[in-house]
Amino acid sequence: MKKTMIKRSVIGFPIGIAVGYLITIVISLCWAKGFYSPCVPELISVMGNEINAVILQTLLCGLLGTGAAAGSVVWENEHWSIVKQTGIYFLLLSAFMMPVAYFNYWMEHSVRGFVSYFGIFLLIFVMIWIIQFIIGKNNVYKMNTNLYKAKQGKKESN
Repeated sequence: MKKTMIKRSVIGFPIGIAVGYLITIVISLCWAKGFYSPCVPELISVMGNEINAVILQTLLCGLLGTGAAAGSVVWENEHWSIVKQTGIYFLLLSAFMMPVAYFNYWMEHSVRGFVSYFGIFLLIFVMIWIIQFIIGKNNVYKMNTNLYKAKQGKKESN
């Protein structure tokens, strides 16, 4: 399990950077009026210049990718219920996401800002979880249908 976590961590870092970069492109397309906005102005101000802000944001996105990838091993523990797996993964992901969001100034630095960002994060997590659950349930249904057909085919050939 530790080996798998380390392998996924190594892969998760560049994936986290790539996802972070893609998000800046989408945000720029939606709100930057034709300009590329690599990070929020507050982060640039705190870091002193844009390059320092981008470097910090890149490292923190990589760290977030590392945490998400390493934490994904909880889904492979067959002895845990889906509720336990979901709860532990959510806590792990939150432990990475909330500090990264705070230090990147993705949220307002207030209790209200934290709560609203956490609420959005929770909503997105739940939506993705539901989609994944439906896909998984559909895959199980298809496998069971194929097994039933194969079983029927064996009975008919006997």
